[in-house]
Amino acid sequence: MTAALEQDLAGGAAEPVERGEAAGRATWDAFRRNPMGLGAAAILGVLVLMAALAPLIAEYPSGFSADVLAPPSAAHWFGTDNLGRDVFAQVIWGTRVSMFVGVAASALAIALGVVVGVLGAYVRRVDTLLRMVVDLSLSLPVLPLMILVAALAGPSLSTIILVISFFSWPEVARVVRSQALAVVGLPYMDAARVLGGRHLWILRRHLLPAVAPVISVTVVLTASRAVLSEAGLSFLGLGDPSSWSWGRVLYESQQSGSMTTAWWTTLFPSAAILLLVIAATLVAIAYNDARNPRARED
Repeated sequence: MTAALEQDLAGGAAEPVERGEAAGRATWDAFRRNPMGLGAAAILGVLVLMAALAPLIAEYPSGFSADVLAPPSAAHWFGTDNLGRDVFAQVIWGTRVSMFVGVAASALAIALGVVVGVLGAYVRRVDTLLRMVVDLSLSLPVLPLMILVAALAGPSLSTIILVISFFSWPEVARVVRSQALAVVGLPYMDAARVLGGRHLWILRRHLLPAVAPVISVTVVLTASRAVLSEAGLSFLGLGDPSSWSWGRVLYESQQSGSMTTAWWTTLFPSAAILLLVIAATLVAIAYNDARNPRARED
């Protein structure tokens, strides 16, 4: 009788996994039918390729030339800056750094936020403390503190990544916790505990897969916000002065005084930032719609 009970419980615990796989296929099918989501995903893919293939697309923007503040032309697609450097090359190489900062900072923020959110939902004894820490972090003025910490630590790529990730994880933790709370009380989680599953196994096998869709959306949005934060800090002169990013292109334009006289020095890096943020937002919206069974039926 005990063996039969264990078999029934094991079957009940496996059913959500099978339903999750079917829901994943349905989500992907619905996402593929959404032209807005596919187009935005294609834009993100192009930006990733630009970052990966930057050395093959344009030479590294260094040195000087006689073509100072030249407008966009066949020779310089995005024009040149006050030192004659090609703005197209700056934007291409800036894609690499901006995307790297976005991915690295969001990865650290997601890792910390998922750990805090899952522990808060699963271990109720520490939930109150963790929730207080998250609420306190969310109530802080993020931008002034980011500027202060980055200024005190000194401009570097690692500093920018750590500062952005440190101030981004609380929102991730709040979203993950709310989703995990809805899963912890489900019957198959109780079945896993009755079977004597270890806590780490339950978290890895059942809880984390259940909150994975929310994490996927959060990764995209957190990465785009990290790119925005990096651009803002670099524009204020707090970025890495030895590497090009979209924010540094804007900073160089502002420092040289060409921001108001040479529109191309600000238009193209700003358009790249805007394109990334809009594409990431549209992908997240399309993915959420694809996950919603009611939206799929409509």
